[in-house]
Amino acid sequence: MNYKQPLELNGLLLQLDLFLRGNLPPFWASLIEGLLILIAVLAAYAVIALILIYAERKVTAFFQARLGPNRVGKYGSIQSIADMIKILIKEIIHINRVDRFLFYAAPFFVICASVMAFGAIPFGQGLQAVDFNIGIVYVLAVSSLGIIGVLLAGWSSNNKYSMIGAMRSGAQFISYELSAAFALMTIVVMTGTMQLSEIVENQRYAWNIFNGHIPAIVAFVIYLISGHAETNRGPFDLPEAEGELTAGYHTEYSGMQFGFYYLAEYLNMFIIAAVATTVFLGGWMPIQIKGMDTFNQIMWYIPSYVWFIVKTAILVFVSLWVRWSFPRLRIDLLLNLEWKYLLPINLVNILIMVLTVLAGWTLTDLFPNLFGNG
Repeated sequence: MNYKQPLELNGLLLQLDLFLRGNLPPFWASLIEGLLILIAVLAAYAVIALILIYAERKVTAFFQARLGPNRVGKYGSIQSIADMIKILIKEIIHINRVDRFLFYAAPFFVICASVMAFGAIPFGQGLQAVDFNIGIVYVLAVSSLGIIGVLLAGWSSNNKYSMIGAMRSGAQFISYELSAAFALMTIVVMTGTMQLSEIVENQRYAWNIFNGHIPAIVAFVIYLISGHAETNRGPFDLPEAEGELTAGYHTEYSGMQFGFYYLAEYLNMFIIAAVATTVFLGGWMPIQIKGMDTFNQIMWYIPSYVWFIVKTAILVFVSLWVRWSFPRLRIDLLLNLEWKYLLPINLVNILIMVLTVLAGWTLTDLFPNLFGNG
């Protein structure tokens, strides 16, 4: 059944596409559309980063019984913008004896990897810059490029502390990338597709976390842990352990060069939450109950991008909650958690999911009249 969706952006985007293609040659229409998409992605990237920085300060203050930002703007709401302006005009300090080319190139690897992963996220119905048929592999591949920027930063800085921080980050990132990938592959086994739009569509009546029950829940928890570790956030912020490594791999960076690392950290947190929302929690799909058309119509009155933002915001809050609730781990305990526990559990969990799918024990197989898309 087709439901009314008055607040969706599909119609507006279609009208823009028809206008451009009706008044311009195909090449120029495609070029302008590509530029508009790029501008929209970069603008969303910057705005979400500013919002996350403000949100973390407020959430942190709440957990620590403080006020947080409360001077610049109402409730300190313009504090992040003021900090952005400040970091843009900060002087970039030139360090002696660095590998100049690699030192200046490193931040761009981090920010480019983050932006490319960000562009693949389906923010709402039709709101996706790229939709590859191997979307899961694409996100894993481009997000993995960020570690190159971290390793180059440590290597080129001519600073032993930076180098140690980069090595720690490399070991941590590569280790937990395995568990994150296997957790996502568990859902790929269940859905039979890697295309993010299809994964969302398959969750119309049953989110994957419920459809795959125990194996899917285990994969979801492992992905959140692995994603949190990949973003180098507490209690997994070993590369930036200020008590022993000052600021870690970006110690020698200043001004906007440091800003790139700072920005990418927050956006990577958002990307992890967004991918978890897309793969496990139905993405932009509203809550739907098969056969209850009135209820479903009411749910569709809420725009798909609102559903996506709310689900992602909840997972971001969980990430902040974890960061400010647990002390930092030792590096050996951190790697033991991955190699001795999470990875073996992940491998067994994929096998259980394969058996679950082959035996027809998913909710869509057991109760097709309630949860099937047909």
